[in-house]
Amino acid sequence: MVENKNMNWFFWSLLSALSLATADFITKKYLKFLSPWEMSTVRIIYALPFLLPFLFFLSWPLLNKKFWLTLLFLYPLEILALFLYMAAIKISPLSLTLPFLSFTPIFLILTGWFILKEMPNFVGIMGILAIAIGSYLLYLPPQFFNLKESFRLFWEEKGSFLMLLVSAIYAITSALGKKAILYSNALFFGPFYYIGLSLFFLPFFFKRRIFKKKTILIPSCMIGFFTALMIVSHVIAISQIKAVYMISIKRLAPLFGVIYGGIFLKEEKFFLRFLATGLMCLGAIIIYIWG
Repeated sequence: MVENKNMNWFFWSLLSALSLATADFITKKYLKFLSPWEMSTVRIIYALPFLLPFLFFLSWPLLNKKFWLTLLFLYPLEILALFLYMAAIKISPLSLTLPFLSFTPIFLILTGWFILKEMPNFVGIMGILAIAIGSYLLYLPPQFFNLKESFRLFWEEKGSFLMLLVSAIYAITSALGKKAILYSNALFFGPFYYIGLSLFFLPFFFKRRIFKKKTILIPSCMIGFFTALMIVSHVIAISQIKAVYMISIKRLAPLFGVIYGGIFLKEEKFFLRFLATGLMCLGAIIIYIWG
C-alpha cells in the first residue's frame, strides 16, 4: 500500500488518540473498581459487536502465507506485552511505570526501519522526540527530575523496567501490524486481528461474575465503541503514513486525558500537566508540517 501524500492520516491518528483517551476516561470514571486485567477484558470483548460487521459486510482480501506468518509472530508478542503490562502496574506505582510507554515511538524508529524499511527525516525525528519527551514528562514523578535518583528508581522498580520492555514490544507489534496490513488491507486487518485476540479473553470473561453485573453494561458498551473506533482509525492511519509518525501522533492520547482529567475528574496539577502537553503539541506540529 502506497503512503498518501495528503494529510488524512493525521486526522485518523488524532481520532485514534482521542478514542483511546475517551475509553480511558470512561474506564477511570465508571469502572475503576475493576482490576487491570478485567479492564483489558472489557475493552477487547465489548469492542467485538462493533468490529464484527466489518468482517461480515466487507470482502475478504486474498491472504497469503506472509500474512499468516506475520500473525504467528504478532499474537504471542501482543499477549506477552499484555502480561508484562499487567505485571508492571501490579508491582510498581503507575507514576513509575506509565511514563515508559512514551518510548515506543523512539524504539519504532529502529523497528520501522528494520521491518518496514521506513525511516523518518531528521526534522520528523525531532518531532517524534518532542512528543516522546512530553509524554514522558507528563506523568513523571518529581523525584525523576534528579538524574541520579531517576536511575536508582529505575533499577529498583522492576515495574519500570518491565514497562520499558512493553514499550519495545509495542514498537515491534506496531511495525508488524502495518506489515500485515500491507499483506491484506486496513479495514479487514484491524477487526480481524482484534477479534482473534478476543478468543484469548473469552474464557476469562465468561468465568468472572463481575462481567454479569448490569451496572457495568452501559459504560462497558461505551468503552467497547471507543475501543473499536480507536482500532479502525489506527489501522487506517498507519496504512497511509510511516508507522513511527502515526504512533507518535497517537501518543497525544495523554493530552486528551489531561483535558478530561482536569475538566471532568478535577485531577490535581492540571496546569503543570497541560504545560507538558505543549511539548507534545509542538512535536505534532513539526511532524504535520515537515515530517
